[in-house]
Formats: sequence, C-alpha cells, structure tokens
Amino acid sequence: MGDGRWGGADRWRSAGRALGRVIAVWAVSTLTMLILAGLLPDFELQSTDGDTFTRTALTAAAAAGAFGLLGALVWPVVVRALLLVPALVLGLLVFFLNGSLLLVALWLIPDGRGAANPETAVVVAAVMSAVASATSTGLAVRDDDAYRRRLYRLTGRTRPRASDDAPEQVPGTVFLQLDGVGHHVLRGAVADGLMPTVASWIDAGHRLTPWRTDWSSQTGASQLGILHGSNEDVPAFRWYEKDTGRLMVSNRPASAVELQRRAVRRTGDGGLLTVDGASRGNLFSGGADQLALVLSMAARRGPRNRSRAGYFAYFSDPANAVRTAGSLVTECVREILQSTRALLRRETPRVSRGGTYPFVRAFATVVERDVVVSAVMGDMLAGRTAVYADLVAYDEVAHHSGPHGRDTDQVLRRLDRSIALIATVAEHAPRPYRIVLLSDHGQSPGETFEGAYGLTLKDLVRAGCGLPVPRRVRRTRSGSEARDAARDALRLALHRPVDETGESAKELPARPSEPVVLASGNLGLISFPDVPHRMTREEIDRRHPALLRTLAHHPGVGFVLVASAEHGSVVLARDGVEVPVADLDDGGPLAVFGRGAARAVRRTDGFPHVADIMVNSMYDPATGTVHAFEEQIGSHGGLGGEQSHPFLLSPPELSPPVGAGEELVGAEQVHRVLRRWLRECSGPQVPLEISPSTDRSESLLPVDGPVTQDKNH
Repeated sequence: MGDGRWGGADRWRSAGRALGRVIAVWAVSTLTMLILAGLLPDFELQSTDGDTFTRTALTAAAAAGAFGLLGALVWPVVVRALLLVPALVLGLLVFFLNGSLLLVALWLIPDGRGAANPETAVVVAAVMSAVASATSTGLAVRDDDAYRRRLYRLTGRTRPRASDDAPEQVPGTVFLQLDGVGHHVLRGAVADGLMPTVASWIDAGHRLTPWRTDWSSQTGASQLGILHGSNEDVPAFRWYEKDTGRLMVSNRPASAVELQRRAVRRTGDGGLLTVDGASRGNLFSGGADQLALVLSMAARRGPRNRSRAGYFAYFSDPANAVRTAGSLVTECVREILQSTRALLRRETPRVSRGGTYPFVRAFATVVERDVVVSAVMGDMLAGRTAVYADLVAYDEVAHHSGPHGRDTDQVLRRLDRSIALIATVAEHAPRPYRIVLLSDHGQSPGETFEGAYGLTLKDLVRAGCGLPVPRRVRRTRSGSEARDAARDALRLALHRPVDETGESAKELPARPSEPVVLASGNLGLISFPDVPHRMTREEIDRRHPALLRTLAHHPGVGFVLVASAEHGSVVLARDGVEVPVADLDDGGPLAVFGRGAARAVRRTDGFPHVADIMVNSMYDPATGTVHAFEEQIGSHGGLGGEQSHPFLLSPPELSPPVGAGEELVGAEQVHRVLRRWLRECSGPQVPLEISPSTDRSESLLPVDGPVTQDKNH
C-alpha cells in the first residue's frame, strides 16, 4: 500500500511539474507575442478601435495558446505529408508552414483582433518557436524525467517501456566518424584545448590508436572497407573502368550502389551493421536497416524509399528548423568573411572559395551535422545495437582552407560539442552505450599542382603525348619543359624532325583516342580508353615515347606506377629510377612516403581496374606538403603525409585494437576490429544478406544536390 501511495504521489508531482512548464512556456510565448506586436507594424493584436492592455494581453494569450496547440497537433502531420519533398526544399518550407499556422491561430481569435501579413507571420512564428523551445529546454534541464521526454520528442521516438523483470541491458555501440580528421590533427586539437570532451575521454583511459590507410586514402575506399570488410578494386576516389566504359566516382549514388554490391558479393555478408544497425550520413549502408543520408541507397525509387523519415524526426519540431537556418546563415557569413580575410592578407596557398561554395560548406557543417546528430540521438533513445555515423564538416572546410588554421579549429570545436551532446543523450538511453571515435583518413596540406607549376596534370599528360595544350600552359616553364621533352623523345624515336605539334603526320599513325586523366587529391590516374586491357610501359612508349619520362621526371611528381611486359609492373621516379613492383620495399623511390608505402602500391597494382598509369604527387617530409591534382589546399587520396594516418579512439572497456608493438593497417583490418568489439558488447554478430528497409524501419533518405558535393573523401 505504501509503495502505491508514494507511486501515486510521484505521478501527481510529475504531472504538476509538467503543467507548470506548460503554463510557463505559454506565459513566455504570450509576452513574446506582445513584444513583437509592439515592434512590428504589420503585426496586430488589437481591433481597429483599439483595446485596453488587458484585452490585448488576453488576445496574445489566446493566439499563443492556439499557435502552440496547432504546432503540437497539426505540425507533425503536415511535415510527414511533405516527406517526399527534397530535403532542402523541406527545410525552407518549414518557415512558411510555421507562418501559416500562426495565421490560422490569429484567425481563430474572436472578433478578428489578430492580423499579420504573410511575411511578418513567418518572422513572428520563427521567433515564437525559438523562444518556446528555449524556455521548454531551460525548464527541463533540472528535471531528468522531463529532459528525457523532450529528447524523445525532439528525435521523433517513442520511449521504450521498462519491464521490471527485464534482464540487464547489454551495451550498444556508436561509431562516430570524424571525416578527414587525422591522428596528428586530433592530438593537436586535444593539446590546444579545442576538443575538451575528447581530451577528457583520453584522460579517462580511452585508447588513441593511429592506423594506416591503403594507397587510396579517401572515404570511398576507407568507409567501404570499414563498413563492408572489403575495399578491393577501389584504386582511387574516381577511376575509369575499361570493361564497362564507366567512370566511377565514389560519391555518386550509382557508383556507391555498385561498390557496395561488389563488396557484399566478395565478402558474403551484408556488413558491419546487419544486426539491429543504423547508418547515418555515410556513403554505404553497412547492411543496416535504419538509414538516413546514405548515398548508396539514394538511387532507389518508390514512395517508401524516397521518404525523408530522418528529416521528419528533425523538423518535426519547428524550433529545429529555426535554429538550423540561423546557423546556416551564420556559417555562410563566416565563410565569406574568412575567405575575404585570406584574400586581403594574400595568404598562400589559396584556392577559389566563391560561387556556391559558402552554401555547400554551410550544408556540410550545419544541416548535415544537425540531421545526423539528431538521428544518432534517436538511435540511442531507441536502443539500437550498432550505429555508424559520418560527420563531414572538417573534411569539407579543410579542402578549401587547409587542414591547419583558424577555420578548421572552429570546426573542431563544434564537432567536440556534437560529441558531447551525443554523450549526454547516451546517459538517458534505455541501454548503456560505448562511443568509439574514428576517422577514415587525414589531410595533407600544400599548394595545388597547378598553382605550383602553372599547368594541370591533364595539361602535363597532353604535353607528354604531343597533344595540343592551352596557350597559358605553353607560356609556363613547366609546360615548356614538358613539350621540349616530348619533342626530344620523338626525335629519338623517329630519327626525323617533327613539327610544332610534336608529331609527324607521315610517320605516325592516326591520332588515337585521347587519354582519360582523373584526379583524386594528390593521386592521378591516366587511362587510354581505346585499348581494352591495361597498357604496358612498352605499349605506352611506342605510342607516346615522351609521356612516362615527362611524368616521372617532373618535380611535382613523386613516382609513377605502370605495368611492364618485362617486369610485371614498375615504379618510375626522377633521375631514371626504375624498380619492379616485385622488388619494392619502403626504401628507394618510396622511402620518403614512409612505412607501408610499398605494400600499399603492390596491393593496388593487383586491382583489376587499376589505371594504365598511376601518378602520385611529390611529398616533402620537411613541410608535410603534397600537390593536389585538383583545386584543394588540403587534400587526400594518395600517399604522403598526414592523409594516410587516421585514428581510432576506443573506451577502455573494449579490448585493444591491436597487440603491443603491432600496427593497425588498412580499412579491412579496422572492420575486423570493429566486428570484434560488437561481439564483445552484444554477442555474436551474425552475417546477414544486405536487406532493404523493412516496413518498421526508417525509409531511405536519398542524398540529392549539395549533400553529394565532391568532397573527395
């Protein structure tokens, strides 16, 4: 009897506190509405004849109450009905829908005392939603129960029912990928106080373990290996496949679908997340049923798979849209100011940051972050077993601002706050969670290849092939040297003088199809599409006698990999260095690139779709710089410096990633470590065939427009 009496009293006290919060929010909303009516000439809460203050206050209270009820009852239904609308459009519609609800609330006031034009209604509704949300949050902070209920509501979750006889919950695991944050950058951020949450974890005993990527140090290869256990035959971020005639680009939906399909077929199971898993903001699903912003699912069609369930969970509270929109505008302004400052100070290296880039950056650092973090919070509150989420903010900013500096420092601070929020929500989840931080690659700084030498890799290849190049290239020293080398090689090959274009129409066959030149950070790939097989050095020399020498001897090139009829494959470098791949070690032409470079090159050389010519830029160990073959002053994709050294940060409850004195090498080995940790937390992870979302799961979220920006990860 005593337990029942006290239980009833607790429920009454809880109900009383909830009612008190509702009244407080209502009062603050009423006051806000009165203030806005006084400030905005097009917003009225009085009749045309005027009213007493008391009458006006009652009108404001009625309007605030009606607006709150409409937001609670009608808003979720309206947003769910709009889930087929593209994500960015939905975010904009939120404001107009919110304003429409305010107009309806004013219309419901008796005697027509409330009025506002549509533009003013949007502003008033946004302010009202933000104030009500802030007030509700502030009142709930000291009430754990209320805070939990608010978290469930904000993430669109139903709170699980607790059972008195339920066994003790086994821990779940959250893997947070900080895209592009290398081991060196993380250690520096912790030492400089930029990431206090991460610093506290390390002080508490978390293990910080560096690992080495494969030659292709980018998200397409790394995340495919981490989530699906195989990144075989992914030579770069983008590459040309001769057998299909297809250009593969890791962050295109069709390519991501195909890469995931190949990995599943190769390994025989769906991936890391096949058992009660969720994949958030990733290129690949990992076999999860719960998906949001997963690129490999973006090509799917049909109403169910085009549903924006993750966006619904986030935008179901209009205050989220207001907060995100404010942050979006702030980030755009921040980028414009930062790029202008860099221009005025004539900072170098520097790349163009105009056009749509401020919006692309804002989407990656604000919208994507907010939606993904909200989805992860919801996953924990739903008690999912395994969650893998990618936060791309640092990677996007570092490409254009460089991996070190004030711009990226600010991003790291905000990432730490997101980690802290997720850790806080984990304390309110129905099961304990172990949070693992990791990255897929780092970034290496340096001036672009074009900025340093006045020509692109494509220009250099065309010059080496004797093909026409733009006039701007002919005037550069590098371009002139390349053309001179081409002429010299042709004279030796033909024993005849050649014309200005570097070829003799009588002696040379008709010009073959031009090479396909692709860039993946500081890794370049050259393919000849008219030849169905991988060309050998001997075949390339017969067709373009100067090309390989032009590439290998260029000061911006570290080494070149090409097949050879005589030696199998060879690595070419400056000063006439030639080493068969079978004899490669971490000395010789690869010594500057550090331990493991020979293994990485040898593995890629065996891929079916390796390019005819693989070109890795130079690397200066004294400065840590490379030369990207695309417009990036922070780059990754090849060998050289910090880009090849990401990190893994794990709680002490999990077993060490590797034994004492051992190294963690390659994304596939990271996959095996993460699988082992899942077994330690939740028992055996049974490999399952990859499956689409079920009726109970969240529908897949296509990644359209700015989400698929070419971030070369």
